[in-house]
Amino acid sequence: MNEQIKHNNIERFTGFGDLYNQNRPSAPQEVVRILTTYLKKSPQTVIDVGCGTGLSSFIWLDEAEHIIGVEPSDDMRQVAISRWKEQGEPKAIHFIKGLSHQLDLTSESADIITCSQSFHWMEPQVTLKEFARVLRPGGIFAAYDCDWPPAFDWEIEEAYSQLLILANEQVKQLAESEKHAFKWNKNEHLTNIRQSGHFRFSKEIVFHNWEICDATRYANIALSQGDLQTALKLGSSELQQHFTAFQEKVAKAFNGEKKEILFSYRMRMGIK
Repeated sequence: MNEQIKHNNIERFTGFGDLYNQNRPSAPQEVVRILTTYLKKSPQTVIDVGCGTGLSSFIWLDEAEHIIGVEPSDDMRQVAISRWKEQGEPKAIHFIKGLSHQLDLTSESADIITCSQSFHWMEPQVTLKEFARVLRPGGIFAAYDCDWPPAFDWEIEEAYSQLLILANEQVKQLAESEKHAFKWNKNEHLTNIRQSGHFRFSKEIVFHNWEICDATRYANIALSQGDLQTALKLGSSELQQHFTAFQEKVAKAFNGEKKEILFSYRMRMGIK
């Protein structure tokens, strides 16, 4: 990955750490259950790379002796540190600045490395090589992602999808070419893990998690998507109009009530 793309990918998440933290789903406990089952013991050390605001790091409290959240974005990492302070500064967890392919960690020091909604922003070949260096023999790497949008109402989901398409188009039109971010295809995660040669076993696991949601949160989940944030920061009035219309549709669908919505997850994992 060249330095400009690396910079663009990190800068993409600047300025909406609080929005992200308040509305994105926390990683479900199924993640802990699945990975500890394969590890066959409680992990001593878990590394959460591209941890963002820590939504995927805090689930390991009381499950692992040491948890390290690695995040290159100062904005996102500061929100994680604020959450850590709010929880009484638990000694088991801390957050550091770092990049996936240059971890300031000892070789064979981690039982589990996770990437929640983040592996597609990392160059897979060099990242997987670095993860293999840091993992102990028998250690596990797992990349897991939500399918967007969360399941709730087909008309709302279609409007959400159209909003993402428009946001992507607006970013391409409004951003200078040298400032475009780059993401790798999530559907190739498992293939990349297998072809890396660093893992003796790999597979994909699918699971889901229900959460309670209101209209404001559902609309803000869409607003927290990177392309929407980027296009709005670039001044897209067209996208702002469409988002306002989307908010109105969502409010009508929820009708002032809280409802259950379904997050579907796909985990691609490899065992060293």
